[in-house]
Amino acid sequence: MCGIVGYIGAKNATELLLNGLESLEYRGYDSAGIAVFDGEKLRVAKEKGRLSVLREVLSKSPAKGNLGIGHTRWATHGVPSVKNSHPHTNESGTIAVVHNGIIENHEALKAFLKDKGYVFVSETDTEVIPHLIDYYYDGDLLSAVQKAAKKLDGSYALGVVCSYEPDKIIAVRKDSPLIVGLGKDGNFIASDIPAILSETKDVYLLNDNEFVVLKKDGVSICDTNSAPIKKEVYKVQFSAQASQKEGYEHFMLKEIHEQPQAIRNTLRGRLDKNLNLNLDNIEFSDKIEKLYIVACGTAYHAGLVGKKAIETLAKIPCEVCLASEFRYGEPLINEHTAVLVVSQSGETADTLAVLRMAKKECNKVYAITNVVGSSIAREADYVFYTYAGPEIAVASTKAYTTQLVAFYLFAIHLAELKKTTVAPVLDELKNQLLNLDGAINEAIALDEKIKALSKKIAKEHDVYFLGRGLDYFVAMEASLKLKEISYIHSDAYASGELKHGPIALIEDGTVVISICTNPDISNKLNSNVKEVTARGAHTVGFTSCLSDTSAYNEIIELPKINPILAPLPAIIPLQLLAYHVCTAKGFDVDKPRNLAKSVTVE
Repeated sequence: MCGIVGYIGAKNATELLLNGLESLEYRGYDSAGIAVFDGEKLRVAKEKGRLSVLREVLSKSPAKGNLGIGHTRWATHGVPSVKNSHPHTNESGTIAVVHNGIIENHEALKAFLKDKGYVFVSETDTEVIPHLIDYYYDGDLLSAVQKAAKKLDGSYALGVVCSYEPDKIIAVRKDSPLIVGLGKDGNFIASDIPAILSETKDVYLLNDNEFVVLKKDGVSICDTNSAPIKKEVYKVQFSAQASQKEGYEHFMLKEIHEQPQAIRNTLRGRLDKNLNLNLDNIEFSDKIEKLYIVACGTAYHAGLVGKKAIETLAKIPCEVCLASEFRYGEPLINEHTAVLVVSQSGETADTLAVLRMAKKECNKVYAITNVVGSSIAREADYVFYTYAGPEIAVASTKAYTTQLVAFYLFAIHLAELKKTTVAPVLDELKNQLLNLDGAINEAIALDEKIKALSKKIAKEHDVYFLGRGLDYFVAMEASLKLKEISYIHSDAYASGELKHGPIALIEDGTVVISICTNPDISNKLNSNVKEVTARGAHTVGFTSCLSDTSAYNEIIELPKINPILAPLPAIIPLQLLAYHVCTAKGFDVDKPRNLAKSVTVE
């Protein structure tokens, strides 16, 4: 993986490919390349590093043509290098391929092809694909790709061009996202919508095992046996401007500041001023006795908050599981259990695999996602869209807070259905959700205080976060944000666990950040903070309820809100902390090393 763009039409393919790939830089990558048909042959240009390196090379030696494919690579098989970059070609250079995903049987295919005389030059799994297409090619590129695809095990989104058939691009997807863009002066393929937004808002959303023949004046789609498939055009609702920085220095900072609006978008149509709740016709069976919440990374942390909210208000037992572990742990799912998967992109490979497994065995599969038309959205029984808008920065911010809002709405809705929490309590929570702007903007307004604090944190090698209950889950997300973009070693602990091992890590000057938003347990947390203070820690408290702050070197006052909703405003200054620490260290905020935005491989 990570980014794919393809174009055929009347315009300069090179510029469109580079612009499209630039719009996908947020996905994370270590090299980039294009293949353009120049009228005689496929011209391939690949470079390690940022897209700007490839642009510089092409500015000196332009590749001109109206047909091409491009790719930004996030290394899976083989180190970042020119030879491992995409596009990959057959030996004669007449077939070029870009690929997202992982070919799990590539070693067996490689052995087969070597036995047939094929020579490999890279360390990648992808290189088997152009050689395999070459093996099957007899003058019909679509047929060759179809035959090759039948031999591939794993996940893939493919864009294929051939100098013998320069009037078309062949594309196919299986377990890896791919769309088709329908333009006025040509047509596109891409791994994500932002890549084509400057050219068109009309797209086809592809399903697995759908093959595309892309020509400059039309698009046809068929199945593995060439049976035609009709698709409805999906019109993208957000603009290309929504994918721009709009005056902010970084996408992450822009997206932190967009959280009030993103939360309003999530609530719109779901909760009105009369406190009526409508969850997009999502139905919950009274047979559901247990709910599994399954996600990865930041979405997993949102799920932990969701579990607490659902169990507290609706009294439904919940278990939160990492998607990468869930399938291999023999989960006890049946007709009395439901699975709720959470994914910003709706394409997270591990989470999508869980959804497909769960659909065969459990009552219903629900999904929370930000991307309309994504694989998870299309395959779940019921989907709740967060409508956060494009999230470009790799470190998730507004996707997380809107996922929290989704969970709170789920919890309140289930509590109303089951009558497990009295109406006045639920109405108060609804009121606070409707009036979140005040608390969220108050949290954002802490920016200058956080910026001052970040100057000390930026000098540290280790930082520890503490919390109890919901605050512990906030601490986990805060710790993830800090390590993701500042590369500072950071861990989060339930504060009561300190004395069971982690306190051995504390020494003079160690920074310990505690989060406290629940007055019922604030004294317990204070006792734990005093334990690290006694051992020389430099303590920082993010709190909305502490009366005794004597154990702290610094205090950040958080907005006051019902403790069950407190993770919403509490996380925002901690997002800002990670952001400012990263900028203080001079690192790339939006594209941290080794990370990708949409993890579409297991």
